[in-house]
Amino acid sequence: VQLQASGGGLVQAGGSLRLSCAASGRTDTTNVMAWFRQNPGKEREFVAGVRWTGGSPNYADSVKGRFTISRDNAKNTVYLHMNSLNPEDTAVYYCAAERRYSLSYSKLEYDYWGQGTQVTVSS
Repeated sequence: VQLQASGGGLVQAGGSLRLSCAASGRTDTTNVMAWFRQNPGKEREFVAGVRWTGGSPNYADSVKGRFTISRDNAKNTVYLHMNSLNPEDTAVYYCAAERRYSLSYSKLEYDYWGQGTQVTVSS
């Protein structure tokens, strides 16, 4: 499974961005897609996740009400819609895929990773 993330950039505080993650290869072996983020010297943290089959997504408390994760199964693509961005959202954002069905918050449970895309929010 290969994951290709895109859509990062520089945005002012209060602005919006949409990240995309296109999955290819044996995507049928995956059940969950998620977004994580990481800053230098810090742990990679869960942002949002969703199952390909639907159901309620999971969100980190820090992004609830501002970020929305969505999926397009026909395109094997997952999106992260980010609104009301603030400087604390600045990070490299990674998409990840999990073979299991758990929709885990732990990066250790994810089997495939895309390259990161930088999001920078200026104050």
